[in-house]
Amino acid sequence: MARRFSGKVALVTGAGRGLGRAIAKALAQEGAALVVNYHESADGARETAEEAARLGVRAVVEFGRLDILVNNAGVFSRAPLLDVTEALWDHVLGINLKGAFLCAQAAARLMTAQGSGVIVNLASGGGLSPRPGYETSAPYAASKAGVVMLTRRLALELAPHIRVNAVAPGVIESRPDWTEESRKRLGAVSLLGRVGAPEAIANAVVFLASDDAASITGHTLVVDGGIVLR
Repeated sequence: MARRFSGKVALVTGAGRGLGRAIAKALAQEGAALVVNYHESADGARETAEEAARLGVRAVVEFGRLDILVNNAGVFSRAPLLDVTEALWDHVLGINLKGAFLCAQAAARLMTAQGSGVIVNLASGGGLSPRPGYETSAPYAASKAGVVMLTRRLALELAPHIRVNAVAPGVIESRPDWTEESRKRLGAVSLLGRVGAPEAIANAVVFLASDDAASITGHTLVVDGGIVLR
């Protein structure tokens, strides 16, 4: 059976662990050759590359072309407003928004030369609602709201050959040290009564990156179990 991304190259930022790793694996399962990006999780990045190899695709540093960019790398903050320092603000906005912009800009240059490409950004329910049902912070909310508008602006400027969309997760279980009490407490904010699995977000990314979403651009797909409806 043909896989959706056979012959294509995908770059997932922050692919060494958690959500980024799940996204990278899902793309590899669909045949994409991977560029595994990481900041601190070197061991995790190597494991991601090894998983890709077991799935029959390559995972290296550079391929010379780029078909899919997933801007996943990000940091979370719960700092109360009066505790937010300028350094914290710059750190969160720098990674979540500025980083996404710079990666998209670099990818767009390659994709424009190729005449095709797809960018998927990771937003958040915290960027859609000031009170998404879970604790967050002003810099995080502002950064993810910026990602939503950045997605729309990029879609406008890069059309018609490059599609740009975003996925907005809710509470996702991306850490192995969660307790059952944590799962129940955080799951209670969802209309479905459970926290989301990383694979649910990965599947949404795969959809938006594939030809199944060929007529979708500038859209933010909310995958949060209904949290923002509360």
